[in-house]
Amino acid sequence: MAATAQRAAEKTAAGAERAAPARGRGRQGMTPWLFLVAPLTLLIVFTYAPIANMVAYSFTDWDGVSPELNYTGADNYTEIFTREDLFRVFFVSGYYLAASAVQIAAALYFATILSFNVRFRNFFKGVLFFPYLVNGVAIGFVFLYFFQDGGTLDSVLSLFGVHTDHAWLGTSTSANTSLAGVSVWRYLGLNFVLFLGAIQSVPGELYEAAELDGANRWHQFRYIIAPGIKPVLSLTVILSISGSLSVFEIPYIMTGGATGTETFVIQTVNLAFRFNKTGLASAAAVVLLLIILLVTWIQRRLVPDDKVDLV
Repeated sequence: MAATAQRAAEKTAAGAERAAPARGRGRQGMTPWLFLVAPLTLLIVFTYAPIANMVAYSFTDWDGVSPELNYTGADNYTEIFTREDLFRVFFVSGYYLAASAVQIAAALYFATILSFNVRFRNFFKGVLFFPYLVNGVAIGFVFLYFFQDGGTLDSVLSLFGVHTDHAWLGTSTSANTSLAGVSVWRYLGLNFVLFLGAIQSVPGELYEAAELDGANRWHQFRYIIAPGIKPVLSLTVILSISGSLSVFEIPYIMTGGATGTETFVIQTVNLAFRFNKTGLASAAAVVLLLIILLVTWIQRRLVPDDKVDLV
């Protein structure tokens, strides 16, 4: 009788020992999900839920104020692609796309030059990155005076004997070109830092081996730097394209969208808050989101993010 009771106690103790590690593993498995609760909740509440509401509003005629709204189907989307004044803003983005190409090329050039041991390179790094630290509203006001008639630009040109009465923000072409130039100046530092970090992550031994083999700077850039920074270059292209399609603060501060400088985002803001067409503005925002996703998908298909191994 006593032996039977002892064996039963031993089995109970062994079962408890096996259950304890199982419970411990279960708690360890739940730990990562507990850390994800807060960020996932914020992401759903402040990102995905507003996007879902925006998509729902895009199929209505809601004015943003009235508690009543009517389902209109795809009428808002049809209006966006059939009204010339609404569709014309896509062509304004072409100025910023061209400016993005110039910006990427300039940032890559400066990052490559300053990645080598040149004099005053820390000073030039600060000069290039400083505009990105300045508030966009402040930049807009500064360049508003810079481009005005008889302003800073005209004064500088007059020092070199160039006298002009050209209104830099007075015509669509010159205004969009000027605004795109301001965007290049402001965001050049961001791309410069991304490229510089990617270039400096390339092992230094590769440069030494290339120099021993007689490779010049161009060969080092073509066969070492360019393949090594391919993932960062791909990311920069995506950011530049999406940024070109969603330009807002600089043209809004400097021109308010006048003289043919209205961008897609400025138009969306005006539709929602000036003309009380929240449904149409929501449809425009959905179109912009889909365009950015499509461009990103095409870019990733054309330039896949393959693993780079230079060593």
